[in-house]
Amino acid sequence: MERCAETKLLVLLVLWAIHCGQTRAGGQNGFTAVIEVTNGGPWGDWTWPDMCPDGFFASGFSLKVEPPQGIPGDDTALNGIRLHCSRGNSERNKQVVESQSGRWGAWSEPLWCPGGGYLVAFSLRVEAPVTPGDNTAVNNVRFRCSDGLELEGPGLTWGEFGDWSGSCPKGVCGLQNKIEQPRGLRDDTALNDVRLFCCHS
Repeated sequence: MERCAETKLLVLLVLWAIHCGQTRAGGQNGFTAVIEVTNGGPWGDWTWPDMCPDGFFASGFSLKVEPPQGIPGDDTALNGIRLHCSRGNSERNKQVVESQSGRWGAWSEPLWCPGGGYLVAFSLRVEAPVTPGDNTAVNNVRFRCSDGLELEGPGLTWGEFGDWSGSCPKGVCGLQNKIEQPRGLRDDTALNDVRLFCCHS
């Protein structure tokens, strides 16, 4: 039942994204697809999508990472992802999109695709649920650039990298995060999953 509800939500999101892309850019710069991975964490809810401006694509990214907290601290690992949108080398970092992020950690310096390239696919490093234990969900992310170069973020090392997402034909132009809100004295995980949007021009 929960998977059916998520599938319906994704279909509605894609339809909304395509509609918004066509109406705001006359059909010339619409969102063409949503790419996902299969190993996201089970906790939290999908937050709002955040999109690059028309004609911009994500050419770099930075991560919000909470360092290991030791015992008896509560680890959350990766809390957020920012996409740095550009029109190639000439207009880098003109716009940063984030969706929603967890409250813990600090932002890293951006990593960039070389030569005006764009991010086209991603893979998440996720720690599988442990019971009992200190769950962290997403720990790190890798992005593939349009020239094939792979960039790995400065996240933590718990868990394993899963399969790569599908690939955007032109480039990534937005994201949506699945975030578990703070739980007080109970175990926090923050970022659990990510979706990325593809645009065609």
